[in-house]
Amino acid sequence: MWKEFKQFATRGNVIDLAIGVIIGGAFQKIVNSLVNDIVMPFVSIFTGKIDFNNLTINFGNTSIKYGSFITNVINFLIIAFAVFLMVRYINKLNKTIEEKAKDINKKLEKQPKFFKKKKKKEEPKPEPTTKICPYCLSEINIKASRCPHCTSILEENKEEIIGEQLEIKQ
Repeated sequence: MWKEFKQFATRGNVIDLAIGVIIGGAFQKIVNSLVNDIVMPFVSIFTGKIDFNNLTINFGNTSIKYGSFITNVINFLIIAFAVFLMVRYINKLNKTIEEKAKDINKKLEKQPKFFKKKKKKEEPKPEPTTKICPYCLSEINIKASRCPHCTSILEENKEEIIGEQLEIKQ
């Protein structure tokens, strides 16, 4: 189990994810500062200098901080938009890389003949000169009618040999 966990933790995707989380945490601090220090004060100019972090609705002893919620929604929208722009840029880079790879492949196909590998002309296979005896599995001459090892009559020539033997006996 430990080996599996170690293999999982050291695999490239997990390490990439960990790096993304760390960078995301640092990016979140920047966006929080942007929203709290620049965007929300700018918005409060149009809303009558309202501090959104202090906007609450009180129900007895409980207070609902909807102003903080609005601030966090704006944080999320800014982060989501930034991630969208990064993904869009990465997809555009991948697309251009794929197009360049296709162009290179097309250029390689259109290379002059001296760059291309020459295809070997297939030479006809020579006629076999031997065959295998079906009885003893020895290699014998293709024209043999009997196996020199086991003296068996070979099937394809059996009728001819039997006919010759009958002529000799008469």
